Amino acid sequence: MKQFLTFLFFVITLNLFAQNVRYEKQNIYKTKFDDAIPVLNVATFHMGETSDANSTDFDENDKKNQQEIKKLAKILAEFKPTIIVIEDLPKNDSIRQISYLEYLKNPKKKFVNPDEIELLAYEVGRLSGATKIYGIDFKEGYNYNINVINSVDTTTLDKYASLSDENDAKNPEKGIPFYDLFKLNNHPQYLESLINFNADLLLYNSSKNNSEGADEAGKFYHRNLVMFSNLNQIPIGKNDKIFILMGGTHTAFFMDFLKRSPKFKLENTFDYLK
Repeated sequence: MKQFLTFLFFVITLNLFAQNVRYEKQNIYKTKFDDAIPVLNVATFHMGETSDANSTDFDENDKKNQQEIKKLAKILAEFKPTIIVIEDLPKNDSIRQISYLEYLKNPKKKFVNPDEIELLAYEVGRLSGATKIYGIDFKEGYNYNINVINSVDTTTLDKYASLSDENDAKNPEKGIPFYDLFKLNNHPQYLESLINFNADLLLYNSSKNNSEGADEAGKFYHRNLVMFSNLNQIPIGKNDKIFILMGGTHTAFFMDFLKRSPKFKLENTFDYLK
C-alpha cells in the first residue's frame, strides 16, 4: 500500500509539473530516431599551419604542449567513439587512413608539422580503439572583409566590435592554461560569436537594395552545409559513436545541424570538459 501511495504521489506531482510548464517549453514532437547515433562535436583552434585569417599562437612542437594535448585526449576518449571525423578533404581519406593506422601501431611516431589532427584526433581515436577516420571538409572561398561602399547600416559592426572587446577583456584567450583555452573555445556563447564574426555580421553590410554581405555569407553557409552532407556520406553502423574535431566556426554550425538532425544525437561537450 505504501509503495502504491508513493507511486500515486509521483504521478500526481509529475502531472502538476507538466501543467505548469509553458506550452512552448513542452516536448510535443519526437525529434530523434530511436537508433540515433551519438556524436561528440568538439571545437579546436588550429595547432599547426593554417590558412585561416585568425590563428592561435601555439607551439605544437613544444613537449609540454604535447603532454597537455594527450591529457585532453584521454578526457575526450571517455566518450569511446568508433569513428573519428576531422576537418580534412574526403579525397585525402585513403592517405589519411594509412597515416592513422601507422600511428595506432606506433604512437611515438613523429610528424614533421603536426596539427590538431595528428596531435589530438589521432590520440582520441587510439585511446578509444577507433580504426576509422574520415575527412568532411569542403573548400569554398568568400570575402568576410568585404568593403561595401555606402552601406545602409553604419553602426552595427562598430557596436559589435566594442561588445566583442568587452567580452575578450573578461575572457582573455592569451596567457591562460591550455585546458582553460580549450574549454573557452567550446563554450556555446563563444561558438555563437564565431558564426557572427565569420558570417552573420555580413548581413548588416549592404548598400541600398543590394545584398553584398549576405551573398558572401551565403558562400560560407554553403560550405558548412556541404560539410554536413559529407558527414552523411560516411558509412555508419547502429553501434557507432562519432567524434568530430574541427575549427570552432564549423563546430558552431554543426551544433545547430546536429540538434535538428533526427539521425544524430548530440552529446554535451561539457560532460567531458568538466
